[in-house]
Amino acid sequence: MTSIVYPVCAAVAVVAMLYRLRVLRRERSAAQWGLAGIYFFTACVWAVMLPGFWQPFSDVFGLPNVSGLIAQLAVILVVACQQIVLLHLSYNATTAQRKAVPRLCALCLALLIMIVLFIRAAEGMGQHPTDFAVTKAAVNPWYLTVYLTAYAVGQIDVARLCWRYRAIAPTVWLRRGLMVLVASVGILVIYLAGRFADIIAGLMGYTGHAWEPIVVIAVGSGSIVQLTAWILPDVGPRLSEAWAWLDRRRAYRQLLPLHDELTRHVPQVVLHVGGAPTRNDGAPAIYRHRNVDRRTRLYRLIVEIRDAQWALRVWMAPVVREAATQHAVAAGLRGDQAAAAIEAAQLRAALHAKTTHQQPSTHVSSPKTVEPEDLVAELAFQRKLARHFQPSAIVVAALATLTPTADVEPA
Repeated sequence: MTSIVYPVCAAVAVVAMLYRLRVLRRERSAAQWGLAGIYFFTACVWAVMLPGFWQPFSDVFGLPNVSGLIAQLAVILVVACQQIVLLHLSYNATTAQRKAVPRLCALCLALLIMIVLFIRAAEGMGQHPTDFAVTKAAVNPWYLTVYLTAYAVGQIDVARLCWRYRAIAPTVWLRRGLMVLVASVGILVIYLAGRFADIIAGLMGYTGHAWEPIVVIAVGSGSIVQLTAWILPDVGPRLSEAWAWLDRRRAYRQLLPLHDELTRHVPQVVLHVGGAPTRNDGAPAIYRHRNVDRRTRLYRLIVEIRDAQWALRVWMAPVVREAATQHAVAAGLRGDQAAAAIEAAQLRAALHAKTTHQQPSTHVSSPKTVEPEDLVAELAFQRKLARHFQPSAIVVAALATLTPTADVEPA
């Protein structure tokens, strides 16, 4: 298990550290140095625990299992760096430094005690690259107790600081990262429980090898989740941009059939390159021009669909809106879904009336049944409108009571 989990965790930590070094070239604040320390010491934790490095480190320092000591010292330093980052995010520099001093002093004391206890019990233990903690719990429980206590108290403090700062975090991705960090502490509780169980088992003459795979998975997954939490504020906005790019492509494909059907009957609403008013002069339409960015092309679809609705208003009979409203209510639709179904029925009926030259004696005062508050809401509504225009069963039912000769089938 360790031969798989440890290399994966080390690789993730190294990648995160290399990314943070790029940021440090632009900004060298205490928080940024703390983040770099988190990634560096996390990489050290997993790198020195790799079986191939275990014996060489022992030979260099002249102590068996010294890689285990280095890894657990690095774990405590990760906690220290996390506290430094969170304190500098939550407070001004002076206050953060004042609050960090007692925390760092306590962790340094724990490190010194760990080193002393490790050296006193190092001889005669033998090499244990795959079950160091389990074996250490049996032969040197005080060492592991100090380590686990310092780690548990530090992680509880990290979770508390995250929970407190999340309410005032300036960005949504920072807030999400803090919540993920709190969740990671919950995962690491499993690791802590397993290691404390190792100590108890050792005192009773047993070992914790039976639950060691669960402990290894918990600490590995908790570490990766923590690294992910610290990376989220940096990569999150790029993920949002990627999602927005994909969503614009989907929205464009959703609106295009509706747009093409409407503008086939009212082509004058389409804007062409150079401001050409019609398609007869050969100028390409902006919404289809490949040299125009997707955002602008989508915007033209939105505008021209609404312009086409207004152009078709004189072909929309009030009775269509009444029938569509009744069917939408009967189908349990509410809000924008009901409004989209009503507008889709109006458009279908208007196109049929225009094609058959059956202009109603009275028409609706407005083709719109709702007023989206901004462009984002407008796009969301038009996507619903496009789905009902396919047409939906509600639109077909509404038109069947009014225009039985209309050739429409539910999508």
